[in-house]
Parts: sequence; C-alpha cells; structure tokens
Amino acid sequence: MKILLARHGETPWNAEGRYQGQVDIPLSETGIAQAKALGERLAPLRIARAVASPLARATLTAQLALGPARASMLCFDPGLLEIAHGEWEGLLSSEIAQRDPERLQAWREAPESVLMPGGESLQMVLDRAWPALARACEGLGADDILLVVAHDAVNRVLLARILGLPLARLWTFRQAPTTLNLLEGPAVDALEVVRLNDCAHHTPFFGEAKHRAL
Repeated sequence: MKILLARHGETPWNAEGRYQGQVDIPLSETGIAQAKALGERLAPLRIARAVASPLARATLTAQLALGPARASMLCFDPGLLEIAHGEWEGLLSSEIAQRDPERLQAWREAPESVLMPGGESLQMVLDRAWPALARACEGLGADDILLVVAHDAVNRVLLARILGLPLARLWTFRQAPTTLNLLEGPAVDALEVVRLNDCAHHTPFFGEAKHRAL
C-alpha cells in the first residue's frame, strides 16, 4: 500500500509563531492556496481512502486536496489530533520563554522528556496516532493509495517510528505546510519512507518557511 501523509496548510497562528495544539484555528488564505495546490498535484492519483484529523485546518486541507468529486470519502480519526500544548496554546515562543523557560528549553533540546503543562507528551501522541494510522490502513490492497492529513507533531512522531528514530531526534527533519510524505509497504509495521517533507507543489528549493512554533 501507498500512504500519502500530509500536514495541513498554513494558519494565521503558524505565520505568527503561536503554539496551536488543539485550538481549532482555520486555514489562512495562504493555507487555502497551499491546499488547492496540493489538490492539483493529487488530482491524477486514484486515492482509495482518506482520513484526517477532525480539526478544521486539517479537514479543509483534506477536502481541498481531494477535490469536490472525492470529498465525500473523507473520514476522521481523533487519534490524529495535534499534540495538546495545554497552557502554551495561543502563546508565542517569546511569551513562553518568560513564563516557562526551563520547559521551553527542554522542548527544544530534549523534546521526548517534556509533558506539556495541562497537555500531552510526544509519547502520548504516538500512542494514539499510531493506532489511528493502523486503523486507516485496515483492508487496503497492495496498490491502494491512502491519504492521511494530520499535523506537525503527529507526522513527526509517526515518521520517527517508521524511520527507527528516537523521539529525541524529532527536530532533525521538517514538516512544511501541506507537505507530502510518501510511505510504502505491505503492512503498517513494515512501511518505508520513500519521500520526506515534499512540498514542491507550492515551494521551490530553498524556499520553505520555517514556522517558529512547535
């Protein structure tokens, strides 16, 4: 089976560098344009199934990526929700640096060790996101294509597991808005990463915007 693991498009909070977590922030105009560009790229593909996080930014990204003719196939799984940042949600990094500096430093240097204040750890995200991916893959044939639209932290923990990386190395790769990661394999526990952080549908080489919040 082939899995297209995508991230949602840009939101106003992404552009401002605010921690979103599970606050239901919609796509910005830029994010909508990115999702439409993703849809143009995916239009020739025969997608067998599509699953998304129920948050609005992922839902609309998936709908635009699928296009009107395929939008009805979209299903949702709460296991794909973004990491709950708890008390950090809605804050800029500069604000967190003043209120919670030690935890912010740990998040940047040892992310696997952090339990968000009133929120989740990366391991907690993986523990719910991996079963969600497995559910999405159930019954798919060897040539079937699955589209999954989720979030930065969700994609990172899933990719880390597939790549055999510890969660401590979560920051060694990026997940751009509406990026595509292509995974292939006979089963969810035997996936290989074929493409990583491919956002060529809206960004040229060396042009990716690096968001400041995660």
